[in-house]
Amino acid sequence: MIDFKKFEKYSKPGPRYTSYPTAPEFTEEFSQEDLIGRFKSQDDNRPLSLYIHLPFCRSACYFCGCNVIFTSKEDKKVKYLEYLQKELDLLKQHLNTNREVTQMHFGGGTPTYFSADQLRDVITMIKTTFPNFTADAEVSCEVDPRFFTKEHMEVLKEGGCNRLSFGVQDLDEEVQKTIHRVQPYETTENVMKIAREAGINSINIDLIYGLPHQTKKTFHETIKQVLTLDPDRLAVFNYAHVPWLMKTMRKFDETTFAPPSEKLAILKDTIDFFTKNGYNMVGMDHFAKPNDELFKAIDKGELHRNFQGYTTKGGADLIGIGVTSIGDGVDYYAQNFKDLKQYEASLDAGQLPTFKGYLLSEDDQLRQFVIMELMSNFSLNIPRVEEKFNINFNEYFKDDLKELDEFIDAELVSVTNDKIQVSQTGTMLIRNICMPFDAYLKKIPETKRRFSKTI
Repeated sequence: MIDFKKFEKYSKPGPRYTSYPTAPEFTEEFSQEDLIGRFKSQDDNRPLSLYIHLPFCRSACYFCGCNVIFTSKEDKKVKYLEYLQKELDLLKQHLNTNREVTQMHFGGGTPTYFSADQLRDVITMIKTTFPNFTADAEVSCEVDPRFFTKEHMEVLKEGGCNRLSFGVQDLDEEVQKTIHRVQPYETTENVMKIAREAGINSINIDLIYGLPHQTKKTFHETIKQVLTLDPDRLAVFNYAHVPWLMKTMRKFDETTFAPPSEKLAILKDTIDFFTKNGYNMVGMDHFAKPNDELFKAIDKGELHRNFQGYTTKGGADLIGIGVTSIGDGVDYYAQNFKDLKQYEASLDAGQLPTFKGYLLSEDDQLRQFVIMELMSNFSLNIPRVEEKFNINFNEYFKDDLKELDEFIDAELVSVTNDKIQVSQTGTMLIRNICMPFDAYLKKIPETKRRFSKTI
């Protein structure tokens, strides 16, 4: 029996490490010229991964931390597609768009809030600009089951879509009303059926723990119901409460949140339940069936983490397309304007809509590798790091390793000359375990860290 009370002290602000350095380090000093320079210096043999942001939603889900625009106006969507085309035309001028594409992901917002015909237009625009998709390219789309029809499915399937991710979050009625997202089980069941009948054999379901009014008991009922839908993957995210960034989160009564010990108990119960029912844990918040590519990638050491979560498609340069999208390469991150008017104005001026970004130093690239390995595989092969970066690991990270002592004492981590290994219980605190290797976090007093809590 795990005493979760003793781990409550680890509930502190910390990054999710979808990138390193993390987004707060991005700077407006990174310009369109910096990005164009990176495009021109990229290896044409490196494949591309495309992320297309479709930002619109009809109404707010109060828990959501995504960059979304609420609208019921059709002309806003029509206009947005015109500007996507402008961005693609500019990308074609500066980037070799004939490179192989191994991955494309539609995120939002609610991508399927666009009509089926509009989605078809988007896919045509993308594939005209980037004509060389590999035969095994992963093409995925985030789906709100409340906005999904057979027509959407047909268009996505025509466009090569082979993966879908359905947002569910929680099936408890009280929780759904509180988070302003009423979505009965039958709604999700129906879209699962549509996707299966279309031949989609990789379906993910997103859940969130730590929402208002959730308890271990109520969330267990949700995961029991979700199991009956037989998803291939699950992402079970820790709710990130950042009311200083997202006004809708201020609607929650914080006294209705489970304490950190209860949240850890919910996570432990979720891990136990899904692993007993045929899923394997992948990274800090994903589950996959043993025959899923995501799980196979762990055995091969090919699991990667990016802004969309865990993926098998590493070694590609990510191109972010659309308002607020983030792209990255070997040594940079680049983010488009978050504000729609600024995004449009930049494109009207014939400029890529680059808002900010970051150029990675050699130290950044080394720490990025260490953190992402731990986040993905819960272990780090030290000789591999030493060979790849030509360093003496224990010497280079002497001070950082001292910060791991408390985790070693708590039996959350073990460290040898060859390996850092996170224990099964330690996986629930992986963000905390990565934080000692974050050079930027050390410069910020804990009281001033503007991140969601790790538990």
